[in-house]
Amino acid sequence: MKNLTVAMIGDVVGRPGRSMIKQHLPRLKREHGIDFVVANYENASHGFGLTAKNADELFGAGIDVMTGGNHSFDKKEIIPLFEKLPLLRPHNYPEAMPGKGTGMYEVNGVKVGVLNVMGYYAMPMVDNPFICAQKSVEALRREGAEVILVDMHAEATSEKRALLMMLRGHVSAIVGSHTHVATDDLQIDGGTGYVTDLGLSGCRDNVIGMDPKIPLQRFLTGLPGHFNVPEKCKKILQTAVFELDEKGRCVSAKKIKTFDDGREIVTDAWEV
Repeated sequence: MKNLTVAMIGDVVGRPGRSMIKQHLPRLKREHGIDFVVANYENASHGFGLTAKNADELFGAGIDVMTGGNHSFDKKEIIPLFEKLPLLRPHNYPEAMPGKGTGMYEVNGVKVGVLNVMGYYAMPMVDNPFICAQKSVEALRREGAEVILVDMHAEATSEKRALLMMLRGHVSAIVGSHTHVATDDLQIDGGTGYVTDLGLSGCRDNVIGMDPKIPLQRFLTGLPGHFNVPEKCKKILQTAVFELDEKGRCVSAKKIKTFDDGREIVTDAWEV
């Protein structure tokens, strides 16, 4: 197979996240020779789910495949989109749920498999993510996948780390999503690129991309409320870029943090 450069983006939160992708992703693809982009859509439409309009907006900005999580079905209009667009939802949801959690895509003549799974802790009821991931990777290989990219949408860092221990050397990259808080552990282990959580793309000066009023109300009083994405905020786009060799192994990786004030911070992965 040919060498590939792939990019993965974590939770895109509301209009601020979408605007950063539209503004910066085309440039990042040119500058870093990115062939294929995977991003997580589950917070893309005002923080909860994905609308058809916003799906078109994100695909139009240069995203190739989008993965989901516990908010995948918050906007019911997404259900018919699973049949029309390269959209995934966690594969370990019950089989009766619409959509699927694996996809196969051809990129420059290379078969790229994408897997989306969701963790157990503090998440909706799902099947065992580890058994699901193990079986799904084996199935993608049988279908001819030369590259496999995994988005594990999970609260617990231990679950994401355990998935790496199970799949290292068997997949090209594993990224964590869901917490909206980026972890500083981008690494390459046995030919597998890994980061526990990519962090959000969206507002960076509040509480996980949301206006702090309701989160603070919850913490101070216990009263619930609806989280809202601010109309104005300081923004960030967080992208992990993995360079893959002719065998689909990750040979280098970097995290790119793009800020709306013009700064850009690039951090290289360490190798285990």
